Amino acid sequence: MNLHEYQGKEILNSFGVRIQRGIVASNHKAAVDAAKQLTVETGTSWYVVKAQVHAGGRGKGGGVKLAKNLAEVESISNDIIGMMLVTPQTSAEGKKVNQVLICEDVYYPGDSEPEEYYMSVLLNRNTGKNMIMYSTEGGMDIETVAEETPHLIFTEEIDPTMGLLPFQARKIAFNLGLSGVALKEMTKFVSALYTAYIKSDSSMFEINPVLKTSDSKILAVDAKVTLDENALYRHKDYALMRDLREENPIEVEAKAAGLNYVDLDGNVGCMVNGAGLAMGTMDLIKQAGGEPANFLDVGGTADAARVETAFGIILKDPNVKAILVNIFGGIVRCDRVAQGVVDAYKSMGDKINVPIICRLQGTNAVEAKELIDNSGMEIISATEFQEAADKVADVLGL
Repeated sequence: MNLHEYQGKEILNSFGVRIQRGIVASNHKAAVDAAKQLTVETGTSWYVVKAQVHAGGRGKGGGVKLAKNLAEVESISNDIIGMMLVTPQTSAEGKKVNQVLICEDVYYPGDSEPEEYYMSVLLNRNTGKNMIMYSTEGGMDIETVAEETPHLIFTEEIDPTMGLLPFQARKIAFNLGLSGVALKEMTKFVSALYTAYIKSDSSMFEINPVLKTSDSKILAVDAKVTLDENALYRHKDYALMRDLREENPIEVEAKAAGLNYVDLDGNVGCMVNGAGLAMGTMDLIKQAGGEPANFLDVGGTADAARVETAFGIILKDPNVKAILVNIFGGIVRCDRVAQGVVDAYKSMGDKINVPIICRLQGTNAVEAKELIDNSGMEIISATEFQEAADKVADVLGL
């Protein structure tokens, strides 16, 4: 589950990670009030107005701007709220901005120049260990840094049985070229950041930039946080942070119906029971020349109501040109699934306007195929996995 910047910073702050302070606002009047409050609390007289959307690269799209007075806060906020923000991480259409974060200015003059770093915490799937990735090149796209100057990216892996050790936090600070007060501050920052990552059950923290201020404070100027949805039962307060406006509406509907659905860019809708079979089905569609339009696991039950709901969700994608139903009847009997498919087809009538290929294998598979073949419905039955994929290719003219 992705979070907005202000929500990610709330989590970081709760674990002792120093952050750039800010107040979220949903209209330009509230933005001015937020700026006034920040002045009282922090003494700042300049403000950073940040669009709150689930996407990186907001500054490149005009979603992050500096305001030097309250009038500019009002004007900039009014321009940003309601805009369709296009960044390298959004579609061409962009994302609508519903709120902004008014932040204090932390690039104030002092004894030294502010410096920006990159830092993230995530799982290294190759080793099965968490790692901290960091670089002196903060404020830049880490992909660009990795491509052009890979020697400037460092990683520190953490043994899950030991946790982050003090020497590792100091090593990170040393590699960033810090010394004195800044080194001590970075060591504390790294330790608190890793604690926040573990205790919040997050999948990723990305702080870009981590800032060393002119007076050697270390703080998170940005926060991109992804939580592990499977652990939300332990964090009821985090679950309330979900912003459904930022998510694919079809995926939201599927989740509400108890279906495991992920929207993709292809032309063949998939309805499968079991995640492994679903991934195998997607692979076979690809090999046959098609492109999967979704991942959809209907689970262990597939009655008429559930199948009809799944069909309805798949058909909301205008790119779908065919649907492959691939069910293994282990817990659920194939003939019951077949009856569900037939009943759903009859119920939906003209709403189903693409070919359906139905492959049922397992308990009562023979009876299921007979039921499909004798239904009078325009449903193409298949027995073997490859046969089903070939029939998908046939109806698509591949």
